[in-house]
Amino acid sequence: MGTQHNAPDERFGVLEEGGRGALEGLRVADFSRVLAGPYATMLLADLGADVVKVERPGIGDDTRAWHPPADRDGTSTYFLSVNRNKRSVVLDLTTQTGLAQARALVAESDVLVENFRPGTMERLGLGPRELRSRHPGLVYCSISGFGSGAGAAIPGYDLLVQAVGGLMSVTGEADGGPVKAGVALVDVITGLHASLGILAALRHRDATGEGQCVEVNLLGSLLSAMVNQASAFAVAGVVPGRMGNAHPSIAPYETFPAADRPIALAVGNDRQFAALAEAVGDPGLAADDRFRTNADRVAHRAALRDILTERLGAAGADHWSAVLLAAGVPAGPVNSLDEAFDFARKLGLPGIVELPAAAREDRSSRQVASPIALSGTPAQYRLPPPRLGQHTAEILH
Repeated sequence: MGTQHNAPDERFGVLEEGGRGALEGLRVADFSRVLAGPYATMLLADLGADVVKVERPGIGDDTRAWHPPADRDGTSTYFLSVNRNKRSVVLDLTTQTGLAQARALVAESDVLVENFRPGTMERLGLGPRELRSRHPGLVYCSISGFGSGAGAAIPGYDLLVQAVGGLMSVTGEADGGPVKAGVALVDVITGLHASLGILAALRHRDATGEGQCVEVNLLGSLLSAMVNQASAFAVAGVVPGRMGNAHPSIAPYETFPAADRPIALAVGNDRQFAALAEAVGDPGLAADDRFRTNADRVAHRAALRDILTERLGAAGADHWSAVLLAAGVPAGPVNSLDEAFDFARKLGLPGIVELPAAAREDRSSRQVASPIALSGTPAQYRLPPPRLGQHTAEILH
């Protein structure tokens, strides 16, 4: 799988069968739910791992009920977004039978991923110490909101972490209130960290035969992902605030109102600024003492913004995007999501893919493509997101 060709609706790519996944032969026992854990395990599944999703009887993953919107079977699109290429098994972990089945699954797995509240898996007899004493090669990944120490009792919801972790303090207009990101970015970032940690642990296991514990948490992941903003505090003691779409260290690096809709300019150096000045019909800007260097432009951000706002208001965002990109200036309109997918298609990027015919099972077959492109072992799209308990008999047998 991984070869794209034109579908009847040319907006969508179709992935065909064939090839070998980079992680083929790897089994993952996935006890996680909602977003961070399922996103991490889907990344592994796309690369060929056999991911067995353990779900509660009658309920399953919480996100199965997070709708609207939903597909034609009534399954939430939230659940569908992070659970393809997995098999679902229903196990009742409140019973001895269910726990025995869980232990049997782990015994045949290379990786275990869980995001219960810290201490829950230990109470069930499925903690890392007990399981790894029986299976020393097991890579055991725990995902929490605030770690397993003093923050163990705090629920790990993305909105909460965005608030207490500082992201909302730098998101929003300067004269407005704090704003969360439009998607649960902290969960996604944590899932990426989890998958990276798992692969590093597997690399070590391949060399030594020894598994290990991988621990990631939402707060730590966010603080790391705050990069330059966090470094401003750690190094210089600067506590950043909200600046709307502007950048604390670069100008012009924000959105501007064009004649029809906003356009984003991401001018990262003096050469690009000179090209911008030429393209908007005001080449003297690059020689203006207020704007000669990036530091000058940051210091005189408001004056520069007024000048560019007047210039860019003379035409639409698409016009300016074409002119500026041709001049080597990073620029683009603020797209809606449908426009964003269309833009990816025009660039030859898959964006949305169709599951192979054999995997569709008369269900919603469109999925957002994996962003990881491997030349020899590309991402695979073998299975649609599973129905609750769809593979229980198959797996337990």
